Amino acid sequence: MMRTRPLKVALLGCGVVGSEVARIMTTHADDLTQRIGAPVELAGVAVRRPSKVREGIDPSLITTDATALLKRGDIDIAIEVIGGIEPARTLITTAFEHGISVVSANKALLAQDGAALHAAAEQAGLDLYYEAAVAGAIPLVRPMRESLAGDKINRVMGIVNGTTNFILDKMDLTGAGYQEALDEATALGYAEADPTADVEGYDAAAKAAILAGIAFHTRVRLDDVYREGMTEVSAADFASAKRMGCTIKLLAILERAADGESVTARVHPAMIPLSHPLASVREAYNAVFVEAEAAGRLMFYGPGAGGAPTASAVLGDLVAVARNKLAEATGPGESAYTQLPVSPMGDVVTRYHISLDVADKPGVLAQVATTFAEHGVSIDTVRQQGRPDGVGKEASLVVVTHRAADAALSGTVEALRKLDTVRGVASIMRVEGE
Repeated sequence: MMRTRPLKVALLGCGVVGSEVARIMTTHADDLTQRIGAPVELAGVAVRRPSKVREGIDPSLITTDATALLKRGDIDIAIEVIGGIEPARTLITTAFEHGISVVSANKALLAQDGAALHAAAEQAGLDLYYEAAVAGAIPLVRPMRESLAGDKINRVMGIVNGTTNFILDKMDLTGAGYQEALDEATALGYAEADPTADVEGYDAAAKAAILAGIAFHTRVRLDDVYREGMTEVSAADFASAKRMGCTIKLLAILERAADGESVTARVHPAMIPLSHPLASVREAYNAVFVEAEAAGRLMFYGPGAGGAPTASAVLGDLVAVARNKLAEATGPGESAYTQLPVSPMGDVVTRYHISLDVADKPGVLAQVATTFAEHGVSIDTVRQQGRPDGVGKEASLVVVTHRAADAALSGTVEALRKLDTVRGVASIMRVEGE
């Protein structure tokens, strides 16, 4: 039976994503009505700059008082696309206090305060959906929360930031340096004027925290995620990667320990073999590789940002939440029953690619090998190439290790820096996906 009284929606924020949400709600109104079982009506749009022209949106819906919009008594669902911590956190809490379910695209807020927001939603008997907070249009959060709810996820590895993938892809394909690739990304609109959140890994770390919580049924905050940016990745690193049959990606990697008693969450650049599915992810696309006990290996791929793709995820959540409203039910909330601790980065075990500048003379390789052995790090391969430096002679020494704990590798590097024959540690890159 079709209900004729519309479900009323408050849109909080009307930037790139919010304006696309409003447009799709208007142009696809009839289809949304049929899919939900009742009309959905845009009842108000909260913005900071009311004078800005917003094509396709009735000016009478515009307000600068988001709190009053939520408190007016007839709103069923709020869509929060403001971003940031405040005022988004207060507005979402206000929505719950007034019987309003929430759809959010706010990765930063969910990574920092997801537990408190889930608790508020549960106490109020309301929904909190956030598919758009991770990987844009890619259906990922709901499949992990619902489709894989009966399975055990052991590992998640993915490219969850389109800007950094675009930059690294250009460096790989053209041989460009980091700054040159960043300039192109900025000119094309992939990178913000201040790209820090992307290139230093903050954006990916927030998404990693959200995914880790879902995957492992435990609470993982942004502060729990180890983070390294990709600004130090060089053309020389790509040349070394190619010699190994690899490329370089900024990866979010979430793992359950072998004994099942802890988890790790990290974001950093890494070399991955060209044979790995993530190696072929180009331009500003995202992809997430999920390894589950029963389902095996699954890959989710698609555009990870942009107004229309992100709005698609928001509208998918809107449909789900609206259906729940009609059924007087709620969807899945937070699942954190395992309460697993998040282990420090030092406990992570992986392989490493280390590039050293050393004195080009006999005995250096033996010194370096001894240092690795003293710290319990086994060497897989070594490549040495001499080069004149204009004063004396130096060599480039590249060491690829077997799997070792990150703490052991850190100790090795510190010891290497103290050797008189080591002029410098040019780069350290983890090797993943083998």
